[in-house]
Formats: sequence, C-alpha cells, structure tokens
Amino acid sequence: MSTRTLLSPAALARPRGRAVYWTVFTGAVLLFALAFLFPVYWMVTGAAKSPDEVARTPPTLVPERWRPDAYADAWDLMQLPRHLWNTVVQAAGAWFFQLLFCTAAAYALSRLRPAFGKVLLGGILATLMVPAQALVVPKYLTVADLPLIHTSLLNDPLAVWLPAVANGFNLYLLKRFFDRIPREVLEAAQIDGAGPLRVLWSVVLPMSRPVLGVVSIFALVAVWQDFLWPLMVFSDTDKQPISVALVQLSQNIQLTVLLAAMVIASIPMVALFLVFQRHIVAGIGAGSTKG
Repeated sequence: MSTRTLLSPAALARPRGRAVYWTVFTGAVLLFALAFLFPVYWMVTGAAKSPDEVARTPPTLVPERWRPDAYADAWDLMQLPRHLWNTVVQAAGAWFFQLLFCTAAAYALSRLRPAFGKVLLGGILATLMVPAQALVVPKYLTVADLPLIHTSLLNDPLAVWLPAVANGFNLYLLKRFFDRIPREVLEAAQIDGAGPLRVLWSVVLPMSRPVLGVVSIFALVAVWQDFLWPLMVFSDTDKQPISVALVQLSQNIQLTVLLAAMVIASIPMVALFLVFQRHIVAGIGAGSTKG
C-alpha cells in the first residue's frame, strides 16, 4: 500500500526536491524545539543573573556575569529538601496505590468479566465528563471527615494517595491494553495450572511494561504539578509539597532565588521523563496493533 505525502517520490528523488524537503523539515524541528526549550533556558539562565539584570528592559539573553549563588540560597532559604521530600512521599504513594488498584480493576474488567462489568466501566468513564473543579468540595469534605470511621485525613499523605486512586483515564488505558493481549497466551498459562492472580503477576504484568510506564508517568506528574488540592489539605507548612511551598514562600524572596527554586523543583520530573522515555514511546504505540 502506497503512502501519500506532500511531495511525491519522484519529487523527492530529485536533488532540488530533497533540498526543499530537508530544509523545511529541519526548520520545523528547530522552531518547535526553540518554542519548547527557550522557556527552560530562560528560567535556568535567569537564576544565574543578578536581580537588576533579571528586571532589565530589554532583557539579556546571556547573563553578563554568572551568579550560581541563587541555587544555594534557594536550597536553604526555601527549605527545598523538606518540601521535595514531602512531594516525593506524596507522589510515590499515589503512584503505588494507583498502579495497584487500577491494574487490579482493569484486569478484572478485561479478563475476569464480572457481573455488570460494562455498567461499572460506563460509570467510571462517566466520571471523566465531570470537571475536576466540581469534585474538589466533595473530595475535601470526604477527607476532612472520612465516612464510617469519622477520621480526618487533613495534613496526612493519605489525603493525596486515596483520591489519586480514582483515576478513570488510567484505568481505561490499562483495560484497553489488557484487552489486546492474545487470549492464547492466557489460556496457555491457565492450562499449566496458573490461577487468575498468577496469570496477572507472571504473564500480564511483564507484557504490560510499556503501558505501566505511561501510567506511572501520568500518576507521578499529576501529583508533582498539582497545586490546588495540596493547598487545601495541607495547612501545615512543614508538610506542603514543592508546588505549594514555592508560592507560599515566594513573597519575600528575590526573583533570581525563586527561579533557581523552580529549576531545582523541575529536575526530578525531567530526569524521570528521560529515564522512562523509551517506555513512554512504546506505550503510546502499544495498543495500535493486536498481538
């Protein structure tokens, strides 16, 4: 089957056609790279400038004199180690519980086929139609006075962990991937005597590493960048994550120090993306074909 493109194969075979193609392609890539990377460059170099140079008009693209002291000041003055650790605890717990319960629920809906499974899946997907802002007040009332046991989860990581479990999008993403696992593979494991849990642990999960990597990225980034919910449930400043602390502590802090703190706060997510980049790309295309 032939693929239609803007330029025909005959045009690409000519030197002029190849030159035009690669010129346009290179220009588009550089333009998009500049659009995405320039704000990051501006933040990193802005933290290395003096306060007067940051506020100067017109701005300077390269610092006249590099001042890395802002990073040390941000680390100490804004208590970044404590707030980064708070964020790591909240994100790791939300990731663990979300992966545990969403994977179990998706596997049950996909392979165990419970009664009224389609109704349950429809109800879960219906929650995606509700704006997240509309659920803030009910969630807050729930964690402030947990039903049945009447316990408050405010200023507790559980206030972030438990709501993160109810993620209909990640559950649906996992279910769609499980649906595409060849039935013959699962039946072979069952013939060998493996039960449902054994099949899930030894067969399904090893085959699902790409989609699990994508879900992990979504879960961690959602908690790491969230601001409104942690602001509501963590009134104790010593337990606030980095997203809230940067706003709460920035009132009497120089702009260069604040920029340095933002750079430090973004490093873990950038590193996480670089580590899981291969899994993200594989997970995006994992459901395009059926094994």
